[in-house]
Formats: sequence, structure tokens, C-alpha cells
Amino acid sequence: MCDIEELKFKKKITLWLDSGFEGFNPTNTIINRPKKKPKGKELTIDEKKSNQQISRTRVKVEHAIGNCKVFRIVKEEIRAFVDDFRDLALQIACGLANFKLNF
Repeated sequence: MCDIEELKFKKKITLWLDSGFEGFNPTNTIINRPKKKPKGKELTIDEKKSNQQISRTRVKVEHAIGNCKVFRIVKEEIRAFVDDFRDLALQIACGLANFKLNF
């Protein structure tokens, strides 16, 4: 999907990716991806610490996505053919999730 969309970033940004985005390296980005354990070997202590830091950052994002998926319209197929309806549904779900966190 990322290759189809051809994402381009005007400003330099940092992306916290997992192994599902291997090979995705857009220009103007800093990529933080966990290091995989080599076959038959172990990761160094520095590599383990780096992986832990990446996981600590990514878990916050994963929890935010999970809070949005509480709403059924986000996690199931939307059959509406109205332009931008899916985007609007996700925006409303994100807004409600933020409202829930703040109150």
C-alpha cells in the first residue's frame, strides 16, 4: 500500500516501523526499525536496548490505534460508497477516543 501511495515528505521526519514495512525507505525520513536476531547468533546488548526503545515508542501508537478500533465502524468493512466517508468515520472515531482519554 505504501508503494502504491508513493508517500513523499516535505520535512525530515522519523518513522517508527516494524518488520511489516521492510523495504519501505522513503526519502527525507529517518527510519527506526527493530534489529532482527541473526540465525544462530544473539543480538548485542546495544541492539537489545535499541529494540526496547523502539518498542516503548511504538507501543504508545499501537494503544492509540486500539482505542480507535473499539468503535465497530473502524474495524469492520464499510460498504458506503460516499466520497471520503471512510476518512470521516476514522476521524470521528479518533476524536471520540481522544475525548475518552481526556475525560
